[in-house]
Amino acid sequence: MLAYFAIVAGLGLLIWSSDRFIEGAAVTSKYLGMSPLLIGMVVVGFGTSMPELVVSVISATEGNAGVALGNAYGSNITNIALILGMTALVNPLTVNSKVLRKELPVLTGCTLLAAWQVWDGTISRLDAVVLLTVLLFLIGWSIWQGLQHPSDELEADMERKLASNPLPIRRAVIRLLVGLTMLVISSRILVWGAVELARRFGVSDLIIGLTVVAIGTSLPELASSIIATRKGEHEIAVGNVIGSNLFNTLAVVGLAGVIHPISVDPELFNRDILVMLCLTVSLFILGYGWKGPGRINRIEGGFLLACYIGYTGWLIRTALM
Repeated sequence: MLAYFAIVAGLGLLIWSSDRFIEGAAVTSKYLGMSPLLIGMVVVGFGTSMPELVVSVISATEGNAGVALGNAYGSNITNIALILGMTALVNPLTVNSKVLRKELPVLTGCTLLAAWQVWDGTISRLDAVVLLTVLLFLIGWSIWQGLQHPSDELEADMERKLASNPLPIRRAVIRLLVGLTMLVISSRILVWGAVELARRFGVSDLIIGLTVVAIGTSLPELASSIIATRKGEHEIAVGNVIGSNLFNTLAVVGLAGVIHPISVDPELFNRDILVMLCLTVSLFILGYGWKGPGRINRIEGGFLLACYIGYTGWLIRTALM
């Protein structure tokens, strides 16, 4: 019962603290002079993955590599199949942003890099350093892109979002610090509960990371994407997923691998990495917009959601075998 309570309490605190952290970070960045486009691309896009980052770092530190990898890659699957699927069912998504359409092939390339690293059964410290190096390059590229496209559609969406929440700088900084502190505390509670539950039922920590932990740490993206699309802010909804998946693939796995080299179960590549790769390619095809704006309609959203339900059923069947 204590493990169940830890998971529920940890997830609740994680969602609350993540919302405070992202809100505080976005408004603080605005006061520091960062453009709305860069806030949308870097701060919000990467900030929504802070739960995954903290959970995976704590898991790697405590020797629970399955939770760390399952959380990162499972969140990527959840972001595309569950979050974009449900969001497109609520309101079909249109991608006009030139910046986001350029990031889609980058995300596909980073996913291929992740698959190549996992293929040999281990993520070494060298692999992790490569991931972090690519991340630093992409942050620099994102800043350059933001300076090159000052009138991008993503900037307009972000300006409206920031204008709707005019926090003073002091309250923004307090929310940022409180959110970050509670992220660490709630992540430790969640990881402990997840590992205890896995041991109790004899389920691998990888399965727990791919399901309970991945869904829980992706809830901030789900909430923010649905709210954004209901307001017509499609660029923010899609940008959240692209930025989060890039951060999960590069920073979350990279930091976990630097802390401790990770041995990878063959099933992670044969099942989860291939599913993540197929979904990422699908997002690239749907969102790029070969002859106009990218678009994910309700039928395509339903297909993504069906893929997630089928994948989750596959995981449950694996756990019961």
